[in-house]
Amino acid sequence: MRYKVTLTQEERIELLELTKKGKRSAQIIRNALILLNCDQGDYGDKKKSSDIASILQIGARTIDRIKRLFVEEGFENSVYGFNKSMARTQQLVIDGDTEAHLVSLCYSDPPEGFAKWSLRLLADRMVELKYVSSVSHETIRKTLKKTNLNLGK
Repeated sequence: MRYKVTLTQEERIELLELTKKGKRSAQIIRNALILLNCDQGDYGDKKKSSDIASILQIGARTIDRIKRLFVEEGFENSVYGFNKSMARTQQLVIDGDTEAHLVSLCYSDPPEGFAKWSLRLLADRMVELKYVSSVSHETIRKTLKKTNLNLGK
């Protein structure tokens, strides 16, 4: 699918200012240059994506992605990268209640045959006690680090 970028005069002025003055990240400047060169409105030069890619020394897919962002997400998202659809959404495995059970488990006696709790033992016991359906030892480590609990003591 081809996306058509049509900038208003105000948007062009903002993009030109971004590229000419002030300190901005390379990504923002690159996105501004892509949009300026892809503009097919009354104020823009009509250039092919392949020409823009060779001038800016970037891939054609990058140009297509910025054009798509402009059409679907809007001006701000395409220039500054505030794309909410790409934001990482991750469900919390351990909430406050589960964290309290984990801390109390740490202070209990370790299983028979072990001198102390390991992260993997804690993860297995949390699943065994049905506090969580599954959890990795890394999640246990991060949670304990957040609570300043040291298993080595």
